[in-house]
Amino acid sequence: MTAEEDVLLRTLEARVTQLTLEYKVQKERNTALIRAMEEKDSIIAALNARIGRLQSDYANLKTARMIDISSEDMKNAKSRISKLVREVDKCIALLNV
Repeated sequence: MTAEEDVLLRTLEARVTQLTLEYKVQKERNTALIRAMEEKDSIIAALNARIGRLQSDYANLKTARMIDISSEDMKNAKSRISKLVREVDKCIALLNV
């Protein structure tokens, strides 16, 4: 081998070594990114489950509130009807006198 070929061979070996090291670095980085992505996916799944529970709780709360409002309206309506019945009874009593 000539000196020029020897220099080219060493240069090639150095570049291959450098490329191998860069490959290992990138592979480790890729593994770390995959791990981070899997963690984020699990967090997203947990948050989606929580959103589902909260939406269900909200729907139940709305339904309970509607029932509560209806019960209060019923009480008010009964109270008004009772007042009207008393007034009618008073009027009938006055007519009978």
